[in-house]
This record gives sequence, structure tokens and C-alpha cells, in this order.
Amino acid sequence: MENILQNPIVYLKGVGPKRGELLKKELNITTYEDLLSYYPFRYVDRSKISTVKDVNEEMAYVQLRGKIFGLQSVGSPKPNRMVAYLRDSTGMIELLWFQGFKWIKEKIREGNEYVVFGKPSVFNNNFSIVHPELEEAVEFDKNTNSVFHPIYSTTEKLKSVGLDARNIGKLTRQLISVVENEIFETFPSGILTDLKMISRKDAIANIHWPKDESLLESARYRLKFEEFFYIQLQLLYLKTYRHRAVAGHFFKNVGDYFNEFYFNHLPFELTAAQKKVIREIRADLGNGRQMNRLLQGDVGSGKTVVSLLIMLLALDNGYQACMMAPTEILASQHFETIGRLLQPMDVGIALLTGSTKTSVRKTIFSRLREGTLHILIGTHAVLENQVVFKNLGIVIIDEQHRFGVAQRATMWGKNTIPPHILVMTATPIPRTLAMTLYGDLDVSVIDELPPGRKPVKTYSYNESKRPEVYRFIKKMIAGGNQVFIVYPLISESETLDLQHLEEGYENICQVFPYPEYSVTYVHGKMRPDEKELAMQKFLNRHSQILLSTTVIEVGVDVPQASVMIIENAERFGLSQLHQLRGRVGRGAEQSYCILMTGTKLTREARMRLDTMVQTNNGFEIAEVDLKLRGPGDIQGTRQSGIINLKIADIIKDEKILREARQMATQIVSEDPELILKQNVIIKQRLSEILRNNEEWALIS
Repeated sequence: MENILQNPIVYLKGVGPKRGELLKKELNITTYEDLLSYYPFRYVDRSKISTVKDVNEEMAYVQLRGKIFGLQSVGSPKPNRMVAYLRDSTGMIELLWFQGFKWIKEKIREGNEYVVFGKPSVFNNNFSIVHPELEEAVEFDKNTNSVFHPIYSTTEKLKSVGLDARNIGKLTRQLISVVENEIFETFPSGILTDLKMISRKDAIANIHWPKDESLLESARYRLKFEEFFYIQLQLLYLKTYRHRAVAGHFFKNVGDYFNEFYFNHLPFELTAAQKKVIREIRADLGNGRQMNRLLQGDVGSGKTVVSLLIMLLALDNGYQACMMAPTEILASQHFETIGRLLQPMDVGIALLTGSTKTSVRKTIFSRLREGTLHILIGTHAVLENQVVFKNLGIVIIDEQHRFGVAQRATMWGKNTIPPHILVMTATPIPRTLAMTLYGDLDVSVIDELPPGRKPVKTYSYNESKRPEVYRFIKKMIAGGNQVFIVYPLISESETLDLQHLEEGYENICQVFPYPEYSVTYVHGKMRPDEKELAMQKFLNRHSQILLSTTVIEVGVDVPQASVMIIENAERFGLSQLHQLRGRVGRGAEQSYCILMTGTKLTREARMRLDTMVQTNNGFEIAEVDLKLRGPGDIQGTRQSGIINLKIADIIKDEKILREARQMATQIVSEDPELILKQNVIIKQRLSEILRNNEEWALIS
């Protein structure tokens, strides 16, 4: 199976080196198999031929049949377009090309009959078709065995070498005839029968050149199910493999560190949700297998305290702990919070970031090797080879979506037996996305906020309300509150007319003059020491207003800050708006989030803002975000190496995803090593996928 399907695409008749290089560069198609899985994005009923007289502006596309004449280059001294005309019995229409002149000249024989397909447009009250697809009528008539003709995405560069949508279709038709006997089944007959699925060979043939609408739907279902099934199977198979084969550190003791903190220094009563999550994690840590657990909890739900208690369990059992955060601000915040909580106890704790001084780094490295440093908190700097632990037992990764699989794998290598892994996120993950992205992890959810927290009241205003907003800020400051103001840009942009931080700082200083008010700012391009100084000034209440870019999106904890103003809120994604809102409402005071916008809003921007005003529920917000943006744009999914679906869609095809997950779960639970006779085909296919996927190789 692999041999012919892995043939380089350049060997396919009609491709060759030049087209092959462009297919690789433009569409990432390098083999026969890549082309087979380059699916059409829509289909056209090519049985319908319109006349020139029928053409109107409402048509998304039109198919015409007639003779082509008058082919000529236009423009001087250098031609910039080519023009021809198609004539049928009712009239004629102009055809235009702005690229690929050589190919057009070779392709068109004036006076011959062609079938032309494209989108009609109007210029000077005349209709024309720009870059139409062309096929000689005699060739078109040969292909009438498939009423639905595939339309493939292509690019101008590919069109310039003759690879328009129609010719990509010709290549797929030819390829299917070459490899049809090499397209082997990937499911046992039992699954095909139970799910009434067509064979893989028939699915491939009918996804490209469907014989009728029923077969097209059957092909879609088959290929979507297969794509989802093997993603879920990878996740579940590797999860059960780890449970069977990967030993974990055994945390059997609940000792002095945990008990001392829990009974004497914990500043508040844990919520029922926090206690439930701790019980789930403790069960993992006591079963002798390596833990890989995802902890989801909305902003302010108390994940940090849970992670601290788990790290203290590691200390009770003679192990060290490490916490990774994506930014220096968040790592520093964790260090200060945890350091403050542990201050009465004899626990060695240190902070390691990119800006840690060399002398301090040397001390940290030495203490880690000796074992006198119990907890290391840091950024990506903890991944460095010089960071060697005496006995690392657990790694907490905060805001997991900021880290790729490779970083996780690096931490696994920090001990001879891989440390337990707890990944945390305050970005609620929709069910379908969690199933696909984190299906190899056990999941815990803190679905309860600490008592006394009041939901943040959210309002959306345009520029006309700014004076009222400023009066409200003055009133809040007079009551002892502090204010965040967040901007999308640092300095003026030539392309985006947004409120930028530098201009905002000048305006705010005029409205809130010194010394009655103190205003400070922080952004990602400042030196770490400058950022630290600005943040400390705000934390210590020496300034009442902090202007910032989204550098404060995660982890900044200022309980007395109760107002969040987000400028040009329509420019932010829902998840980001929710994270920013989470910076307030962390104390007992009523807090407010005000979304400032321009006057012209797109439908999607209005939906985002309305969602923020209507709900504080992070999971509801995440579901809307997923529907609006799609999985490929959700933070962290691109680097995951998983959401690279060729035909399935985790939003539109949720029902198929659930069916595939259910089937994969059933198979793995009954046959975890896939050694039963009926699962041989599945194991072969899974082995191929794992061999070809470097990201998965890192996990396994």
C-alpha cells in the first residue's frame, strides 16, 4: 500500500518537476497520497449549461458552452492581460486573464467549442468572466459519468502553470485510476457493516468524482469518521499505553509539608470543586503510573492553590516540583503568590526566567542538583539543559496552550522516571476541542468560584459615552479602587486606526492629572526590570490607573483593581476578552468591565461583545468563540499538530466526532494492545500514522 501511494507527485503524468515543486510549495502536496487526500471544497452540477443570455449578477458561477474566438494580448508596451470571447446561439461574453498567458495560448484553439466555467462580473455594463476554467467540449462530454464535478482550491501561481481547479480534478481522476487497487481498507468488515459505511476505495473515488449525491454523502461520512476515529484512537491508545507501560513516581505520603500548610497557613476554605480535583489528582499520584492530567478552571477559580498543595505532596514524598508559565510576568506572579503563602514554612523556592542574572542562575542550578531547592518556578528557561533536578517528581504547566508538545516532552526527560504532569488552563475548552486536543489526558474541572466573589458586570459602549466612562472611573478611584485600561497596540499603526497605548497615556494623563492621580503603563517591549517597576507601583497602590497591552492577559492578580476598560474591544477575540475581564473581580468588591468600541461593528464583532455582556460563563464563551473562529484559529491548536483536519470539522461534524470517539473507546477498552484478529487492520493503520507523525513520536 505504502509504496505506490508514497510515490513523489512529480512522477504522476502531467505533473513533472516544475508543477511538482509548486504543488509542494503552494498546497504541501508531495506524494500520491497527499493528492488523494486533497479534497474538493465544493461540487458543481455540471449537467447544467446556461446560455450567454441567461447570465446575471446574482449568479455565483455560470457554465457556458460555445466557440472561442478573438484571443489577443492587450496593453502596451508590455501586455498586461489576455482577452477572448465565447459565443453561443444567444450572444457572446468576454473572457479575461491576467496571468498564465503562455498556457492560455497553448490551451485555446480558436474556433473550437469549449465549456467555460467561472464567476460572471460586470465592467462598463458588460459581463465578463475572469480566469475561467476551460475544457474542450469533446473532453467535457467524456466526463458525463460524474454529474457532480469537484472544485478544488488552487492559487494564482498554480493557475499560471495550468493547475486550475479543473486540471487538479483531472490529475485526481487519473491518479485514482492508477492507484485504485492500492487503496486498501483501514477498517475491519465488522465496523463497515455496523456503521453501514462504504469501502475506503469507493469513498476516495466518490469524494473526488461522485457518481450521485447519495454516494457523495456516503463518501463524506466515511472519510470524516475515519479522520476522527484515528485521531481519537491515537489519543486513547497512547493514554492506555502510558497507564500500562510508563511507571510513575509513587506519592504515598501526606506529610508535614502538606498538613502544615493545609491546617495552619491556608488563608481560606477550599471550595467543594477544589477538594474534588485534589482527590482526583491524589488518586493519580498514588497508583504508581505517570499522571498526565488537564486541570480546567475559569479565571479566579483557585487553580494556583490546588497546584501548590499538589507540589507540597511531592515534597512530602522526597521529590522536587517545577511550575512553568508562559510569560515572565505570570511566572513572577506565581513566585510572589506561592512565596507569600509558604513564607512561614521552610521550603526552598526560586524563580528562573530569561532575565535571571548569571550569578543567581548558578546558585539555582547548584541547589537543584543538591536537592535543597524544592520548588522551581519559571518560564521556558526551565527547559534548558543546565536545569538538572536531583529528583523531579511533578511538573505543573500553566496556560498549557502557550506550550507545544516538544516542551512537554523535554520536561519528561528531566528524570529517569518521567515526572507527573499537571497542565492547567484558565481558557475554558469546548467539549469537542478538549476531546480532540487533550483526549490523551485525564481531565479535572474546577467549576465553582470561591465564595463571596461577585460576577463582573460588563458593559459595551462606543466613543460617544467616553465622558461618562471617565466620570465613572473618577468615582471608582475616589472609592479606593484601581483601574486597568488595555490597548491593542503599543504605538500608532499606519494600517489600523486603533486607540494605541502611547496616545492613550497622553490622553489619560490629561483627564487624570498628576498629582491628584498617578498613571503608569506596561507593555511587552519594555525591559523586564521596567515592567517589574511599573507592576510593583500598581500592586503597592502607588498608582491608581495601569495602562497596558495584552501582556496582562493572564496571571496578574490585583484584588483591589475592580475596573477593566478594554479599548477597541471589537479587535479582540472572545477568549482574550474573557481572560482580560478575569483580571478584575478577584476581591469582594463589585467589579466592572467596560468594552469601548468604534461605531462601525461587523456582525461577528457585535456577537462577541453581546456574548461578553450577557454571560460570565467561560465554557459558554468558549463554545461561541469556537463557532465564530473555527478550531484552527483557537489559541494553541495550530502548534498541537492535531487540528489539521482534511475533511472533518469539529464544529459541524460534532455528531460524527462523538461516534468515532465512542467506537475508539470501545475498541481500546476491549483490546488495549490491538492484538485481536479483527483489530489487525486498525493496528497496522495506527502504526503508519504514528511513524509519520513526529509530534506523536515525542508523546510516545
